[in-house]
Amino acid sequence: MKYPILLALTALASALPQKRATPQGIDVSSYQPNVDWTTVKNNGISFVYIKATEGTDYVSPSFSDQYIGATNAGLIRGGYHFAHPDLSSGATQANYFLANGGGWSADGITLPGALDIEYNPSGSECYGLTASSMVSWIQSFSNTYEAATGRYPIIYTTTDWWTTCTGNSAAFGTTNPLWIAIYSSSVGTLPAGWQYETFWQYADTGSNPGDADLFNGDSAGLSRMALGY
Repeated sequence: MKYPILLALTALASALPQKRATPQGIDVSSYQPNVDWTTVKNNGISFVYIKATEGTDYVSPSFSDQYIGATNAGLIRGGYHFAHPDLSSGATQANYFLANGGGWSADGITLPGALDIEYNPSGSECYGLTASSMVSWIQSFSNTYEAATGRYPIIYTTTDWWTTCTGNSAAFGTTNPLWIAIYSSSVGTLPAGWQYETFWQYADTGSNPGDADLFNGDSAGLSRMALGY
């Protein structure tokens, strides 16, 4: 999200992929500090994920204003955490995320927090962890988040990274909704364990700020996701 996703795919034009319906969404970070949320809403956007934290020493300086702005515009919103499994445990980073905007409540407008687990922006692709160690790290983050909120975090990743760095683990398919990143006209092959994606980041540019996303369902389903049903 904050960093380019290294996918060997043909670039996608800004049009929506075929045979997909609303709700449409975006995800943003401090790279988009001044979002006009009323315009975003008027453009047909229903939800947004906002970067809250990274590792255990970074809180996005834009998060609070973005979160409040999205709320005031009537968007369903949630926070995401960019993982650094090489720096501290999954539990430590989950607690940091929870303490800095990553929580969830069944208010109908808050999406479960998302774990952004992907290519290392500054080192070894898998952060120096073995596949089994990576799976254990993700489980630690996920279980800590669930214990605090009653919801398992969304997992944002790519099929390529997941296959390489977790050994294509199927351990999370029945608990954690999948947010897949693939810039193509279809989601293609999903990581093991997931039968479908819940969110799809299908482009890193478009008519709205940030990356472009789709929810796999209808508006009622998105509302149920926020309510915890």
